[in-house]
Amino acid sequence: MNIFRLSADMLHLLSFIVLLYRIRTQRSCRGVSLKTQVLFLIVFCCRYLDLFFSFISLYNTLMKIFFISATATTVYWMLTKYKSSYDLENDKMHGDGSFMGYGEPHGVLGFVILPCFLLALVWNEGFEAFEILWAFSIYLEAVAIVPQLFMLQRTKEGEAFTLLYIFCVGSYRGLYLVNWIYRYFTEPHYWQLLVWVSGFVQTLLYADFFYYYYIALKEGSKFQLPG
Repeated sequence: MNIFRLSADMLHLLSFIVLLYRIRTQRSCRGVSLKTQVLFLIVFCCRYLDLFFSFISLYNTLMKIFFISATATTVYWMLTKYKSSYDLENDKMHGDGSFMGYGEPHGVLGFVILPCFLLALVWNEGFEAFEILWAFSIYLEAVAIVPQLFMLQRTKEGEAFTLLYIFCVGSYRGLYLVNWIYRYFTEPHYWQLLVWVSGFVQTLLYADFFYYYYIALKEGSKFQLPG
């Protein structure tokens, strides 16, 4: 494991800790997108099915278990303990209210989950159940942050820990891009186009956020998106 991947993993780990700490200490999930958290939970559950039949290392196993557990805890808290503080009105996507005229889960299903799954059926590393679900998780992770960014766009501002959480998740993916470049030049026959393209798209989605977050930190001002 190189320093870029280790640093990325630590940032990813920190993002979970920051979000859980924020919700627990403030006893509120306002400003946090439940849709994004559910999408990430689907991502981890699909990608880490190999926990049942493959062992790479203790580090790898513990990280996978933590990612699933932490995200599941966040979703559980938002659906139960801190449900009253959840901002449903600002956590909506185009198409919410119906999916092709039929019930839930609305826009997330029609505009995020289904397209990612259909793409996984077409572009994968092996037409087997696990490989398709793995590819699906890669595509879904690339766009899972979109509901959270939409929520931020609607409210125009964000709470400090929520912003730090988004920054950590975006930076983790950015460092993975550097990790892939490093591996391409140091590991013979290393080629993962599917992962590279998805990771690049995912990083691009954070560009606008990174810019305004940097401006806020530089000027010591409140984070605010343009109207």
